[in-house]
Amino acid sequence: MEDGSTPRLSERQEEIWRNWLRLNTLLPAHLNRQLQVDDGLSLPDFDVLVQLTDSPEGRLRVTELARALEWERSRLSHHVGRMQRAGLVCREECETDRRGAFVVLTKQGRAAIERAAPVHVRTVRRLFVDALSEQEIEALDATTTKLLARLGRS
Repeated sequence: MEDGSTPRLSERQEEIWRNWLRLNTLLPAHLNRQLQVDDGLSLPDFDVLVQLTDSPEGRLRVTELARALEWERSRLSHHVGRMQRAGLVCREECETDRRGAFVVLTKQGRAAIERAAPVHVRTVRRLFVDALSEQEIEALDATTTKLLARLGRS
């Protein structure tokens, strides 16, 4: 446009964008519901537990965990507090840095993710992976990688 304003989305672009937004609402809602019903976990609980189980010692510094989840520290702090009350994680002070703390997976937290993971994977396969061909998965990977790289630059 000559007046310098941003061009509008085409009807097709707007349709695709709205479908993307709807997918980003519905898919996490379905995954969250499955985890709640089957295991009493929320999707954010599961995300925290995954990060901790991926750590060799089952523990991460609060700052590392917040970075891995791409959460604000205040959000993580509130969420970890709730998970502590549920017995899924605990906090440990860092002996070498009194300002720092670790979030540590408990036995109860490990049992919860070991119980939840197989059902969660089946749900992800049913709702996502099995709905796409191998070519579509590769195209989606290329697309999301490209978009994530652009977001990383902002």
